[in-house]
Amino acid sequence: MSAEIRVAEHSGLFVTFEGGEGAGKSTQIRRLADQLRRRGHDVLVTREPGGSPGAEAVRHVLLSGAAEEFGVRMEAILFAAARNDHVEEVIRPALESGAVVLCDRFIDSSRVYQGVTGNLEWDFIERLQRIAIDGVMPDCTLILDLPAEIGLKRARKRGAGNAPDRFEREEIETHEKRREAYLEIAEAEPERCHIVNAERSEEEIADEIFAVVEPLARELGFTHSSSAESVG
Repeated sequence: MSAEIRVAEHSGLFVTFEGGEGAGKSTQIRRLADQLRRRGHDVLVTREPGGSPGAEAVRHVLLSGAAEEFGVRMEAILFAAARNDHVEEVIRPALESGAVVLCDRFIDSSRVYQGVTGNLEWDFIERLQRIAIDGVMPDCTLILDLPAEIGLKRARKRGAGNAPDRFEREEIETHEKRREAYLEIAEAEPERCHIVNAERSEEEIADEIFAVVEPLARELGFTHSSSAESVG
């Protein structure tokens, strides 16, 4: 898998976190944000689907399964619409201001969830993403990798008392296929993607992630006081 998407220049750093259900993305994003802020970087934490008012309105429709009956193509278009609002209203302005943006899921989730396991044509997904992101590609993508069975157990424990969302309800074979798809993306785009073994302790994972991201943040050549807010 590979992508030929125009990349817009910006003065910030855009880092995305990817992986299956229960991989620990939210936890690691919080830890990384804290570490970077302590070193004086402006950090914006955000998520998909969501992250902006328009995208958050679409998030409930997608995760509740309300759009499922209309087919995966409709879901992909809704994800793209939410992503475009998120990019234009939140991510691009933050990057242009020189912030470090940490995002829980982005373009690779659409490639995996709607493309690979949704059986949508690769060309369709890529054309949709070109419009949605309009050049705002991640500088670095961290793929938290662990067996689907472990991730689903974690997700269900985390959401105890709450009904599983649209994606957590799917068969384990589907989740494992997504894991394999993420690894294929990482293999195809090694300069951008870094695979992180998510079966280890939080501390070990956090240390590896920081070792990847901190040098990139340091290259920005700024140390501002932290003013960016978390979204979502």
